[in-house]
Amino acid sequence: MRSLIKLALLLLAAILVYNYFFGTSEEKTQSKEVFKKTGDALGAAWNILKSEKQKFDAGKYDRVLDQLGGAYKAIRERAQYVDEKVLRRLDELERRKASLEQQLDSMETQDAPAPQPARKKGLKSDAGDTTAAKQADNQRRKEALQRELDQLIRDTEVLLKQAQEE
Repeated sequence: MRSLIKLALLLLAAILVYNYFFGTSEEKTQSKEVFKKTGDALGAAWNILKSEKQKFDAGKYDRVLDQLGGAYKAIRERAQYVDEKVLRRLDELERRKASLEQQLDSMETQDAPAPQPARKKGLKSDAGDTTAAKQADNQRRKEALQRELDQLIRDTEVLLKQAQEE
């Protein structure tokens, strides 16, 4: 399946390049438009990645996790007034928070730039492909982490409401 997708993309690129240089004026215009839009899309994606990296570096996730920790501490301090069911749920939420913190720490250590080996003259380098793949993978992991964090916040809000009612 992967090979089929790569083949289709390669074929599409070949058609666009052919039309750009050897096509009719309409085909040339169409190819130029596709190249322009592709460049714009890649530029926008790059800007999003840079923005998320800056937020990540600025501690976007750390602040939220610290706030959750404070909320959990407040519930624990009032433990004598809270139902046992709420305490078990709190334990589960704290485990999820610890897991998210561990994943965040892991991502931060992987985001540190690795030294690039010296390239020998005349050899083709796959470093660009590898870097792009790593960046895309890191972006997917960050998005998944954000979804998990959002769900944890929603679950915490439910728990806080439940603790206040009891």
